[in-house]
Amino acid sequence: MKLSVIIPVYNEAATLEEVINQVRATRLSHEIIVVDDGSSDASLTILTRLRNGHYPPLTILRHAQNKGKGAAIRTGLAAVTGDLVLVQDADLEYSPKDYPALLAPFTDSAVEAVYGSRNLQRNPRSSFTFYWGGRLLSWITNGLYGSRITDEATGYKVIKTQLLHEIGLETDGFEFCPEVTAKLLRRGVRIKEVPISYNPRSWQEGKKIKWYDGVIAIWTLIRYRWFYKGDR
Repeated sequence: MKLSVIIPVYNEAATLEEVINQVRATRLSHEIIVVDDGSSDASLTILTRLRNGHYPPLTILRHAQNKGKGAAIRTGLAAVTGDLVLVQDADLEYSPKDYPALLAPFTDSAVEAVYGSRNLQRNPRSSFTFYWGGRLLSWITNGLYGSRITDEATGYKVIKTQLLHEIGLETDGFEFCPEVTAKLLRRGVRIKEVPISYNPRSWQEGKKIKWYDGVIAIWTLIRYRWFYKGDR
């Protein structure tokens, strides 16, 4: 199966070249689609320099203004040609060295979605609040949808492209994660989890997610469980 990697980028000049080099080094991606989400730093200049010369070449898409992670992923998804989609954050919290583990379950044709769980092996924690907020989101997800996932908020989600098109993504911000999780579970998709490594960065180092994004995530899970009228 061909893997398409979508990298949403917003002011990630410090780590952008390294993350693209690491993705290319895996030699597992069919294509890398980078969506510059209105960056005001040197991100676009770096992407232009890296566009060609190595496999696979980059597809660079751009928002004139910052719209959010979910919007960037939707823009990238419209250009995907592979069978699987993996979302790669540009800040190096998640290592492309985990790609083989994330892709291995797809040897079973029944597997449609794989999440990389930071909680299935020992990893550093960015902060008390962030760690337990993530665990809370997993518990709420399991309570609402009858699932047993350990890391709902993980940045490593690998999903069959056709399935992503079928569920229809709508949100613009960090609530992409609870939206896609809720829609998968509503359809009865079994989410397979594998352990991954995690290297958290601090807010001082540029971490963008805020406490209120957790509140939005909880509401998103509730909304898609009780108030969403889309297809199951």
